[in-house]
Amino acid sequence: MQHDTGVRDALLNDVRTQFGGAVMMRFADQAETVSRMLAGDDGLAVAAEVLRQSADAAHAELSGQVTQLHQRTGYWYAVDRRNYRPLLRDAAAHLRWPMFELRSGFHPYAQIAGAVAVIDAGAKRLTKVSDAAPVLDHLFELLDLTAAGWEFFGVPVDTDAAALAGRLIAASRALHDAMGDPPPIALPIRELMRRNNTLQVYEPGSGRPLGTFNPGQQMREVLLT
Repeated sequence: MQHDTGVRDALLNDVRTQFGGAVMMRFADQAETVSRMLAGDDGLAVAAEVLRQSADAAHAELSGQVTQLHQRTGYWYAVDRRNYRPLLRDAAAHLRWPMFELRSGFHPYAQIAGAVAVIDAGAKRLTKVSDAAPVLDHLFELLDLTAAGWEFFGVPVDTDAAALAGRLIAASRALHDAMGDPPPIALPIRELMRRNNTLQVYEPGSGRPLGTFNPGQQMREVLLT
């Protein structure tokens, strides 16, 4: 990807330091602001880097937790970032959801959500200027982890969580379609697509129910049509 390294580094630093859980701004507004900041090829490169660093940090966090669990109990579990579901089915009770404490400094509902929106809008351009395959891998990986938060860790399905999932699904479809020879849909996503459970969606903070969300149905409708 042709870009100005200085511009890219400055954008990445701004996205990392100006947004997140400690910022007094709604996550939806933060994500929208991030997506506006990341315009052009440099912004697209930064969005892809946000996803890469976030996926890498989540894998490192879970790997570290599994190592600590092994030291405490003697049990060892494989940490396969292509499919976290087998690990979490067996060991989630002893682990923490990694997405709220990423060493990358990116928050799933702020910077990550904004970066995903940029990839969704720029999917065709991304395939022309960079290798899209690892970006698609990271989208599927983050979608796997997002759904795992609800299923295995009791993460509330509020409007911010549902919005992130919806953006990940849409961006995965956009990038998958833009690739000339796309890989198969990732195994954990295919498993989730077979589900048909409806989740209650709540208002952040108040816990007021606002509607429902069927992630499996949305994945089928978006990824298979």
